[in-house]
Amino acid sequence: MLRVIDTETCGLQGGVVEIASVDVIDGQIVNPMSDLVCPDRPISRQAMMVHRITEAMVADKPPIEAIISRYHGSPHYVAHNASFDRRMLPAMPGEWICTMTLARKLWPGIKYGNQALRHSLKLEVTPPADLHAHRALYDCYVTAALLIRIMEISGWSPAEMVSRTEPAALSGDIFPFGKYRGQSISAIARRDPGYLRWVLDNVRDLRPPLRQALRKYVKDDQ
Repeated sequence: MLRVIDTETCGLQGGVVEIASVDVIDGQIVNPMSDLVCPDRPISRQAMMVHRITEAMVADKPPIEAIISRYHGSPHYVAHNASFDRRMLPAMPGEWICTMTLARKLWPGIKYGNQALRHSLKLEVTPPADLHAHRALYDCYVTAALLIRIMEISGWSPAEMVSRTEPAALSGDIFPFGKYRGQSISAIARRDPGYLRWVLDNVRDLRPPLRQALRKYVKDDQ
């Protein structure tokens, strides 16, 4: 069993507002779960515009620490940009696989956002009709379909996918969100340095290592 996890948050620095999962067993997507979560900080306006989860929707919900054990129980957890979801959550007892990292290895030179891969790879998936992209359970279905395609194309075992995930998961040169999500910062700096300058000037809750990396590349461009 592989358990696909997705979170929605208050912003890039954390504060989980929703968690969801589906299991992939014998090439099938099963056992959907999802919970709204009361975060430990206000939801940023930018995040709310993406996932459309409001303060009122989570005000009476439990914190992530009270429900995370529901999502335990798999030897492997899978996420799209796994380093982000892994950082947002309390420690999970299992190894992590990143579908974004694996997609970059299998299909170089395309866009690596979840929805972009869904369309470019023509993934056959039916997320819940009452949800939309950037809700956690919806994104879990898309990531699970991507995972199934990756395994069909590559023949990689879970252990092989873990080993192929780790180097990129530790890399500081992968842009974690937006239109260039999953691409290297160095490549973005060569192609669209103005975008990196815009991010530095307008996105307030950047993680310090990411802000430092962006400043390096923006400085090099000047």
